[in-house]
Amino acid sequence: MTYRDFDGALIAAGVEVPYQRRATEGTTGDLLADAFSRALAESGFSTKDIDGLGVAAFTLAPDHAVDMAWRLGLRPRWCMDDCHGGASAINMLQHAVRAIQCGDANVVALLSGDRFEASDFKQLVDHYNLTTRHLLRPLETGGPNAVFAMLTQRHARRFGLTPRDYGALCVAQRAWAAQNPNAVYRSPMTLADYLEAPLVADPLRRLDCVPVVCGANAVIVARADLVRRKPNIRNVRNVRIRAVQSLYNTDHQAGDGLTTPLAAVAPALWQQAGVAPSDMDVISVYDDYPVMALIQLADLGFAPDGDMRALLARIAARELNVNTSGGQLSAGQAGAAGGMHGLVEAVTQLRHGAGERQVAGARLAVVSGYGMVEYRYGMCGNAVVLEGVTGEAS
Repeated sequence: MTYRDFDGALIAAGVEVPYQRRATEGTTGDLLADAFSRALAESGFSTKDIDGLGVAAFTLAPDHAVDMAWRLGLRPRWCMDDCHGGASAINMLQHAVRAIQCGDANVVALLSGDRFEASDFKQLVDHYNLTTRHLLRPLETGGPNAVFAMLTQRHARRFGLTPRDYGALCVAQRAWAAQNPNAVYRSPMTLADYLEAPLVADPLRRLDCVPVVCGANAVIVARADLVRRKPNIRNVRNVRIRAVQSLYNTDHQAGDGLTTPLAAVAPALWQQAGVAPSDMDVISVYDDYPVMALIQLADLGFAPDGDMRALLARIAARELNVNTSGGQLSAGQAGAAGGMHGLVEAVTQLRHGAGERQVAGARLAVVSGYGMVEYRYGMCGNAVVLEGVTGEAS
């Protein structure tokens, strides 16, 4: 299989409802509806064109995707709820493309987002799954920080890293966030600021822990011929999917957690895409904690010699354009929208619409997803390679 197998579909829009630190008025459904409207406006499609809908949200319950379809005035022939957290966006994208290729839908809207009150987040982390409810909640761990603190300790020992090294990633991403008007945290951050932040769960400091926010994202993927018919399409850059790979690998939560399912699928991803890690202009990896960003980058092949400090130096120098929105660590994590945030940023970069933070001439991007911690490690990993193309070439 090569990237030509994906030629039948294009990503026609990728948008974000600006994230907010505190809960906004309304509901999660309101945020998703806002994202849907923005995506329609960017894509040029109308409500009547949408015949597929995918939704990922932790706080939409008791509603589901079909309820959102009713609310949005849709009559979809293809509909899905996704429950894969940080892997949700790429999972939905993969399914949507196959639905389009099989004729089950022509224009699919993918929505993700959450609105959190403090009580909503506590409910989520205490009852994330039955394992969490039965084994971790009685320990009053308070959520994932303790789990990822232990993983960070193990990673630091393996690669000889110190807090300064993990801080370097946070500082680099904050520099990108300063150029992103939609990032929640844009104020300058120095390494001293990072090191002076209070410990949360040793060795994690406050600035290592992804900030929970409210917001939503949306992507529209459609049959390529329908996208090309849009007015002025020759002046618009669309986004083609060159490869996508997923693995849902529980492994009974064994191992040391220092690799993700991406390590297993990366060779097929690059072979399918017909490109290599060194060809990427933009890299978006799921960054709920700095350690996870570094692990995924290594799994994808950006540190073939295992030298984490060399990898960090390339990120700091912007030889690798990693998480150009500021990533979730600075832009915020809007629940299930966190899985789509990096995808939307890659689409924005490839459409050359990123403003001050635009990577010059960006043509190729890789985006990873990671999520659904059972009780030690995430069980889901996926990645997609994207290419920006002019309307005429697409």
